Amino acid sequence: MSEQEPEPVTQPVPATKSDLPSGNGRSSTPAGTPAPGTTAGDDSGRHVHRFWSARRAPATAVAMLAAAGTGLFLYDLAAVRAGQSAMRWRHRLADELATRPLDDPWLIAGAALIMAIGLWLMILALTPGLRGLLPMRPPAGSADMHAGLDRSAAALALRDRAMEVEGVQSARIDVGRRKIRARARSHFRELDEVRADLQAALEDGVRQLGLARPPALSTVDVRRPKKG
Repeated sequence: MSEQEPEPVTQPVPATKSDLPSGNGRSSTPAGTPAPGTTAGDDSGRHVHRFWSARRAPATAVAMLAAAGTGLFLYDLAAVRAGQSAMRWRHRLADELATRPLDDPWLIAGAALIMAIGLWLMILALTPGLRGLLPMRPPAGSADMHAGLDRSAAALALRDRAMEVEGVQSARIDVGRRKIRARARSHFRELDEVRADLQAALEDGVRQLGLARPPALSTVDVRRPKKG
């Protein structure tokens, strides 16, 4: 008796981004508003946070300066405890701080410099950084996934979508954290028609990027190429 061959099992294949419509048709969504179907967070309603920069260079510089200053003071104090005289710079610093008035220009400049450095460090500690990385909306059931898209990559993808519009000869897309500006050159077709198709294509392209907080399409400028 021959073995019975197993029956093939077929499963539905999920649609990919290439299977979605290109979106070159007209759309009634005005510029400056998010495309329909997009939300400020993911599908589960969880707020998607921005990526935080490691700030390695400022942290390393502050740590090295603090370590050097602390080591120098400890060495001087240990030398005084051992019966040696304090360093000349510490004597001079103590005399200058004791004799100079509070309205001295050097004291004001030093205080302003220290305050500026402290303010800069506070800004670095309280802001996420990585402004060029846009957080993406995690897929359903993947709450722990945190993905991001570089703004230059998003601009390149939107530029490719813009070049698919009939009549567009060249395009430049500037993607910011909150706004997207598009400038294109059209060598044929009416400018209003090209602008409407370009706006619809870009809105659909922004929607397919899967960003958690998609920037608004604020400017769509279409002009004729310069003659000569």
